[in-house]
Amino acid sequence: MDKLIDPFARPISYLRVSVTDRCDFRCVYCMSENMSFLPKKELLTLEELDRMCSSFVRLGVEKLRITGGEPLVRRDIMTFFQRMTRHLDSGALRELTLTTNGSQLERFAQPLYDAGVRRVNISADTLDEEKFAKITRWGRLPQVLRGIDAAQKAGMRVKLNAVALKGFNEDELFPITEWCAERGIDLTWIEVMPMGDIGNEDRLGQYWKLDDLRARLAEQYTLTDLPESTGGPARYVRLEETGQKIGFITPLTHNFCESCNRVRLTCTGELFMCLGQEDNADLRSALRNHPDSDAPLEQAIRNAIARKPEGHDFDYSRQTVDGRVSRHMSHTGG
Repeated sequence: MDKLIDPFARPISYLRVSVTDRCDFRCVYCMSENMSFLPKKELLTLEELDRMCSSFVRLGVEKLRITGGEPLVRRDIMTFFQRMTRHLDSGALRELTLTTNGSQLERFAQPLYDAGVRRVNISADTLDEEKFAKITRWGRLPQVLRGIDAAQKAGMRVKLNAVALKGFNEDELFPITEWCAERGIDLTWIEVMPMGDIGNEDRLGQYWKLDDLRARLAEQYTLTDLPESTGGPARYVRLEETGQKIGFITPLTHNFCESCNRVRLTCTGELFMCLGQEDNADLRSALRNHPDSDAPLEQAIRNAIARKPEGHDFDYSRQTVDGRVSRHMSHTGG
């Protein structure tokens, strides 16, 4: 079967799947405090998610990342992970992983490992308990730290994702770096992105340019650029003094689109070919209207990939949030 190739000759081998728009946190840059969530009937069932992801695997997707909202709050989500194990066993899927806030990992770390998950990304922007409660509104840092411990004990490689927020976690740059180094945890910093209406939060005021963050790191550490690329947005350096790897995701200051190998599926079956564009394709109709054949779904996927754009436009330099996307990050799944 022909693999998925977009109009710019980029193979599409990575699918990020949001399995729910719900979350047990309300991070201020991601959600409003009083979110309206989708009706249950609009969400893909776990069986439909299996059909959808399996179709992408047949079309050449080799990496599957499960996201949310918070994926581990989805009822019976482990049955979905366990179903995906068959694609790992066959060799069609090289990696099954997830991004989580860590709140449920203490409970799910071992079952996830048993299902074939070997790496997990945990989103945490501060190691200060009071600040953590403020940025997540509902979150509890000790619970997340226990989840990290459980993931490492189970044998999973942990990466911490931290959104760089001016005036919030600037003073934690070195403490977070040192904390991760002590535990053998990789660390990636992410520029805040202009997505969704989050009330009174000021994206321009939150924006901490990662070039500045990197320059501050270089004052204390020797940074060596690493050539590795996953086809994704992160650029990596090694801190020679600690040996750890630090990533920078910079959709605003450095466009990473030329090597993009991924698309994003929402929990309602919309396929977003680019995180920074509004254009999407409805795959749910092709799935539900043809319960006995995946051929129409696979054709709908191919038609969508044929519309994948060359790149996005996030730009704060003009002091307006140009390229702003109206949906919340929790809807698209990061």
